[in-house]
Amino acid sequence: MKELYPPLEPHDSGMLAVGAGDEIYWEVCGDPGGKPVVFVHGGPGGGLLPVCRRFFDPAAYRIVLFDQRNCGRSTPHAGDAGVSLEANTTPHLVADMERLREHLGIDRWQVFGGSWGSTLGLAYAQEHPDRVTELVLRGIYLARPEDEEWAFTGGGSARLFPEEWAAFQAPVPEAARDDMLTAYGRLLFDPDPAVHVPAARAWAAWELSANTLLPVPPPDLDDRLLVGFSRIEQHYFSQGCFLGAGILAGADRIRHLPGVIVHGRYDMKTPADGALTLHRAWPEAEFHLIEDAGHGGSEPGTLHHLIEATDRFRS
Repeated sequence: MKELYPPLEPHDSGMLAVGAGDEIYWEVCGDPGGKPVVFVHGGPGGGLLPVCRRFFDPAAYRIVLFDQRNCGRSTPHAGDAGVSLEANTTPHLVADMERLREHLGIDRWQVFGGSWGSTLGLAYAQEHPDRVTELVLRGIYLARPEDEEWAFTGGGSARLFPEEWAAFQAPVPEAARDDMLTAYGRLLFDPDPAVHVPAARAWAAWELSANTLLPVPPPDLDDRLLVGFSRIEQHYFSQGCFLGAGILAGADRIRHLPGVIVHGRYDMKTPADGALTLHRAWPEAEFHLIEDAGHGGSEPGTLHHLIEATDRFRS
């Protein structure tokens, strides 16, 4: 079975102004002369972790990573007071990726993303197919109305995780629980930390629960990161992730690109029907449904096929 490459540190990093007063953090590691690949993190609003660098052979790849607007080390941070997310939409993030590619002098790059990173990766590739060499995607999230219904109403994943759902409902007045996304918008963007911090903790606990087939401890995040993560997610999910006609509408624009889709059969966050729907719209892509995996990117079967793909595409 393929495993993560050893830990490594960036050899270059910086901040890139992207407009509206926003700057995104970027870093590069691996071989400066290697094949370019860009890692697109999840969330939206999740930010980078050191493990994100380790899906690629550092002797073969020039590995580019960045924190999307208003999260991670990008500024201003959504967890801080008074930060507007008006200029944080999917078209903005697609434009940020293209600006970063140009800033780093890269002609074409491989796009690698999981969960929300698969959504943004697809949106970028559909807008700029001539700048993409391959797509490696896992934990497919299509941001359809039925996907939000699954995650944020009582009729979907809540039926599988009733205790976690009850904890998610707890901060919301009972009369407002028929629209959890709107109710959480009021809580998360309330200026009082006594309101928005507990709401962010509850949101993040629900979002991070059951990511893997066998439960693992959630990452250790401080309140500022949790607030930023939760605010950005609510901002996107309440607006259909700013995808207009939907991510499948542009599938024909990428069918010529080599691609690998990896998805866990027991993914309770983004059920496998979405991945299969994408594969039907893009039948040329290689498709792996992992029998003993959930949503996480580091589960053995999922990890094996992801690194198998990046190893195959490295030359």
